[in-house]
Amino acid sequence: MKVQPMSVFPSLPNRAHLEHFFTTFPKGTGPLLAFHDVILRGPSPLSIAQRELIAAYVSALNACEFCFGAHKTMAQAFGIDPDLIDRLLSDMGTSGVEPAMVPILAYAEKVTRRDSILPGDARAVLDAGWSEEALSDALMVTALFNFMNRVVDGAGLSPKASYERPTAEDLETRRNGTYQDWGRQAGFLAD
Repeated sequence: MKVQPMSVFPSLPNRAHLEHFFTTFPKGTGPLLAFHDVILRGPSPLSIAQRELIAAYVSALNACEFCFGAHKTMAQAFGIDPDLIDRLLSDMGTSGVEPAMVPILAYAEKVTRRDSILPGDARAVLDAGWSEEALSDALMVTALFNFMNRVVDGAGLSPKASYERPTAEDLETRRNGTYQDWGRQAGFLAD
């Protein structure tokens, strides 16, 4: 069993969650959650499920247990088999992910690992039938979660137990709410 991180901020409780961090340090949370809603919930050639899959995949690549669990649950809420995400981490080729997502996830992996991005990487996404807008959206999701993974890990935040075994109610709540709704419900974002 992995040792739970301890918050590096003395003002936060042990095993603090993102809500604790944003409540204590709210600067910028409004625009950040609005950005989440635009990138993850706004119109896109990529479905919400596909964008949440990218978020979970990037978070797994970064070994960010908090964001991986949260966005694996989000992807599940929008119809992605949680076992698919685990299989992706073992072997993308035999994971069962839809073939059109393979070049997008490969692109996200290169961006995350800071490998040299070549025109052929983008061409593979376009050749799989995706538009430049889809490529841009995949890049923005990837960049957002590289950022969020650093925030969560840098603050020593802990994942919630509900990420391991989300209930039907947990999944329904995630399907029907926005990131800004979550901030308002958690009490750190004003209406």
